[in-house]
Amino acid sequence: MSLDIQAIPVLSDNYVWLLTAGDGSRAVVDPGGAGPVIDLLGEGRLDLILLTHHHADHTGGVNALRERYGAKVFGPSQKPEWLPRLDRGLEDGDTFFIGDVAVEVLLTPGHAVGHLSYVVPEVPALFCGDVLFSAGCGRLLEGTAEELFRSLHRYDVLPDDTLVCAGHEYTRSNIAFALHVEPDNPALKARAAEVETLLEAGRPTLPVSLGTERATNPFLRASDVARFSELRLQKDTF
Repeated sequence: MSLDIQAIPVLSDNYVWLLTAGDGSRAVVDPGGAGPVIDLLGEGRLDLILLTHHHADHTGGVNALRERYGAKVFGPSQKPEWLPRLDRGLEDGDTFFIGDVAVEVLLTPGHAVGHLSYVVPEVPALFCGDVLFSAGCGRLLEGTAEELFRSLHRYDVLPDDTLVCAGHEYTRSNIAFALHVEPDNPALKARAAEVETLLEAGRPTLPVSLGTERATNPFLRASDVARFSELRLQKDTF
């Protein structure tokens, strides 16, 4: 069993994640736009489209990709009317396969109603949409601080080498805030230098290990909901 993971930049700062199993099966996560995906796949194969949540910058390419490749669409079972037509509505605890690679489903609300995260234990990898970013987290658009805090801590059971595959390239701005909060954090300083090197080379800052995030992300490091909420409010106006 194997799974290749590739980030495809779309729109201004989104990533579509392309997953290719050893048998050639392919899935994409959160296609906010279809053009770059089609440019990469050409006349190739796309079997599955996975959606973490309903926001347009994560779903805008679904219908064009479905029409071109005949891919099935899986996404949150909550509020299906907010999403493109689903072939399967997913719920917390569900499992499905890309080829012979198992994918586990976590319900992770707070940023969006019904937001899902996808875990691939074999890699291991986490496709967390807009819940967790490198050095940051999602805004509270459709939920509460307590919901998002609990959602982030659903990842606590995942190993440190889990690859965090988030929905946006927000790392530079998130690190600026994180350094404001934890100016003396040596791991954060090292990550800041690494991020600048990557961006200057035109490379994505993702995926990043969950262990790195645990050492550098102030939202994961918040001791309780009150501290998390305080940080989220600060970041909203930073």
